[in-house]
Amino acid sequence: MNDSPGKPTAVVLLSGGLDSATTAAWALARGERLAALSIDYGQRHRVEIEAAREVAAGLGIADHTIMPINLAGFGGSALVDDTQAVPKGRSDAAIASGIPSTYVPARNTVFLSLALALAESRGASRLVLGVNAVDYSGYPDCRPEFLEAFRQLANLATKAGVEGGQFEILAPLVALTKAEIIRTGLDLGVDYALTTSCYDPGPNGRPCGTCDSCQIRAAGFASVGVPDPRLARFPPEAEDQRRADR
Repeated sequence: MNDSPGKPTAVVLLSGGLDSATTAAWALARGERLAALSIDYGQRHRVEIEAAREVAAGLGIADHTIMPINLAGFGGSALVDDTQAVPKGRSDAAIASGIPSTYVPARNTVFLSLALALAESRGASRLVLGVNAVDYSGYPDCRPEFLEAFRQLANLATKAGVEGGQFEILAPLVALTKAEIIRTGLDLGVDYALTTSCYDPGPNGRPCGTCDSCQIRAAGFASVGVPDPRLARFPPEAEDQRRADR
């Protein structure tokens, strides 16, 4: 829980997804006092904003900022442009090859910049995020090289950095497989029923099951040998009934 007194020591980027929830729990377990930042950027899967609220509440993170920005105004990604279809049913080889249309231009650079601004305003010195360079969809801003470059930028471009402070970038999941991430979260007591990974969920939040992110998540839970609690929370019959009532 995030009930320690005093200013936050770290800002965590909390998307409402499996990785960010695990990362927040990891940071709390190591004694960080967290401020959470979620970005409502015009994504088609805005159900993750509500998931972020639930995750923050479940972890006891009271300092939770939801920042609206309109990356949909730029387009360039299937996640912010409804005229582009989210890729579905792709093979493991296809998912692991190239940069998919769900890449949002410079998203993590934008998000980390906002997290850096929040950290400096709060007096925190660490930025925590759940990027992963193993089981991921080819996004260039999930790599360790990017994180190190941003750390250097953070210490060059801020008042805190110029005056002798040092920002750190903590990405504890960057070299883990999805199965290892899930095992870590289960050990930390993360309620994965609150998290969402789907890029194209149904109206009630049920995962589509076939987008790249759903397939990666499903493979992770299968490897661990436990059912995904998100699916139990949103069973297919509930979605079918909702459609019938419309």
